[in-house]
Amino acid sequence: MQSLSRSQARRVALAAQGFLDPPHARPTLRTFERTLARTGVLQIDSVNVLQRAHYMPLFSRMGAYDVALLKRAAEKDPRRVVEYWAHVAAFMPVDLWPHMRHRMDQHREHGHAWMGLPDSPALVDSLMAELREKGGQTSRDLDDGLPRAKQHWGWNWSNTKKALEYMFSAGLLAVSGRNGAFERMYDLPERVIPPEILDAPEPKPEEAHDELVRRAAVSHGVATEPCLRDYYRMRPEDSKAAVARLVEAGELVPATVEGWARPAYLHRDARLPRRVSARALLSPFDPLVWERARTEALFDFHYRIEIYVPEPHRVFGYYVLPFLLGEHIVGRVDLKADRPGRRLLVKGAYAEPRAPGETAEELAVELGRLAGWLDLDDIVVERRGDLAGRLAGAVTASRG
Repeated sequence: MQSLSRSQARRVALAAQGFLDPPHARPTLRTFERTLARTGVLQIDSVNVLQRAHYMPLFSRMGAYDVALLKRAAEKDPRRVVEYWAHVAAFMPVDLWPHMRHRMDQHREHGHAWMGLPDSPALVDSLMAELREKGGQTSRDLDDGLPRAKQHWGWNWSNTKKALEYMFSAGLLAVSGRNGAFERMYDLPERVIPPEILDAPEPKPEEAHDELVRRAAVSHGVATEPCLRDYYRMRPEDSKAAVARLVEAGELVPATVEGWARPAYLHRDARLPRRVSARALLSPFDPLVWERARTEALFDFHYRIEIYVPEPHRVFGYYVLPFLLGEHIVGRVDLKADRPGRRLLVKGAYAEPRAPGETAEELAVELGRLAGWLDLDDIVVERRGDLAGRLAGAVTASRG
């Protein structure tokens, strides 16, 4: 039984997530692959107030990079990543496709009901035939029922869109890319997934469960069973059985972590660095912080995304990013990219209670790096938040 202090657990987690590497002067596709091997997945989200969620974790770890790297990895042969419901909607390594087949089989059997589709193959068959003939298409390309009335804030999907999403979830279709409006392009799996992956034998469900927990453990370094389960959104009975098998095999080492009520598991190859010298802004959907209970247990940092909270009831702001410095989360900033004005807007800036004295200066440097990556010319710090005054001064000084 391993025993870790909270600081040791933090350092293990940060090392596992790729925060030991210094930012690269010119990240390459090889850098991307190494980073993806650590994060495991990149959660996709359409909110673009700053930068789309799947791009940010790469920037946080690699530094300023050409976002075309991700597009190339996802849309050009040989594909390195593919979209699927790995965490939620996410890019995942393409070699994970066979280990998702058990999930696809479940969607194939029950997904049409979840989507609200009639239990009839006619629409699915007609869409499959059209895609076979035409190649990659969006639901808008295939739907002759547009435009549709926007009756409430929800999705208002047409039956075509529902059927395509069912087919995608069931593995009958894959996503070949996204168009300029960020709409999925659906196509046949054999045109998207490399043949050696598509034709690989389907793992037994238990083997797939073991692989998902194994990858979650590699990405977490140290974690409780619920955190390992959450990484790939598994069912409790599947993740618990997989954890037990991996403990028996010696891949997971039972551990205790200071302040954690639940048992923890340390991956046998996890690194425990003596120190971590990270400096990064973290997307709300970054795998380091997306499981909020784990974030609080590791960093003593209470974090909630407030996108769906009415503005008068928000505490910190609309799109708030934690600021990682060293091994601690020391603050948070509400950011917006004003693209027409070419400005990075800091709508609010807040320090954590134990933030070190250099927090504002270090954050100013990181904001400058982010603005440069986003091709923005200026940083404007508004007055909201207890860190705003010092940060504004640091930003001004950094120009100077």
